Amino acid sequence: MNCKILFLVILFLTLGLALSIPQNYESIFNFGDSLSDTGNLLLSGALAFPVIGQLPYGKTFFQHATGRCSDGRLIIDFIAEAFSLPYVPPYLAVKQGQSAQHGVNFAFAGATALDAEFFFERNISILWTNNSLNVQLNWFRDLKSDLCSDKESCDDFFKKSLFMVGEIGGNDYNYAFFLGGGSKQLRSMVPLVVGAITDATSALIEEGAAELMVPGNFPIGCSAVYLTLFESPNKEDYDRHGCLKAFNAFAKYHNSQIKKALDMLRQKYPHVRIMYADYYGAAMRFVHTPLHHGFYGGTLKACCGGGGPYNFNNSARCGHAGSEACQDPSIYSNWDGIHLTEAAYRYIALALINGSSSQPPLLSRPL
Repeated sequence: MNCKILFLVILFLTLGLALSIPQNYESIFNFGDSLSDTGNLLLSGALAFPVIGQLPYGKTFFQHATGRCSDGRLIIDFIAEAFSLPYVPPYLAVKQGQSAQHGVNFAFAGATALDAEFFFERNISILWTNNSLNVQLNWFRDLKSDLCSDKESCDDFFKKSLFMVGEIGGNDYNYAFFLGGGSKQLRSMVPLVVGAITDATSALIEEGAAELMVPGNFPIGCSAVYLTLFESPNKEDYDRHGCLKAFNAFAKYHNSQIKKALDMLRQKYPHVRIMYADYYGAAMRFVHTPLHHGFYGGTLKACCGGGGPYNFNNSARCGHAGSEACQDPSIYSNWDGIHLTEAAYRYIALALINGSSSQPPLLSRPL
């Protein structure tokens, strides 16, 4: 056997061993916004006739609307599948009697990292919800006594659980940007948003969490809503892929601060595994090479919308009168101008699981 063949055999056996190693997460607890809400906004009744409660939302996988802001499954759903767990039930379904044995999803569409008072004090009154990260954390605390009876049983339960802290923080910036705030002005918010996320992460560790994943923000400069609302006549405002450079630079700045804050948390809690999820890097891979990833419909134009250069029309958003969904969402990465398609979320979830977009990889969890 020559050296090349021997190398390939060893590589194959190594990969096979790595993929066959069992993972023992027994539950998932998720906090966040519409990127991972699996039904809380819909169940809350906060909106009388929410479009996410009807087709075409949910058309791809579930064949009916579930309250997810996509055509199908989200990142959190693919992670649950990877560990052979049921889809994580929304908190409000658990409150109505659904089992929390394998975790709870506290994410709420429209949620912010900062409390609602921060925005009201600054006359930012377009919030979808008051259910901020702090509120979600308190929901977890209220539910904790139903999950485990004492510190010992809680520690045992939570050390076998994955805690997803976000993505959250994107709405804090969205609300401010959409009301005319500039990148330089909004930079002053970043330490506050990052602080809220790291404080919640720290609080969960104090509650017994031992395995946590904290995502950064997506490249908002490639999002159809930003490309539509902030369309510029200046070509130099766009990168070679058609994304708005200033907004992507802002997202990268937020992410750099999150990573620094997580490094400090790792020093404070050396016994805990804190993973950073690089949503930005994962998404930019298919923005850079859409055809390679099967996105023949594009990555900047929404699958579902009411027309315009990016198929995003604020007067005819996806699900509203005047909008229409594409026939095949799997060839688009953008679903409704704000959220991604199931196909895009699947790619990002796999990148987290195999480690190409997570530091350290989700699959490297020690047994």
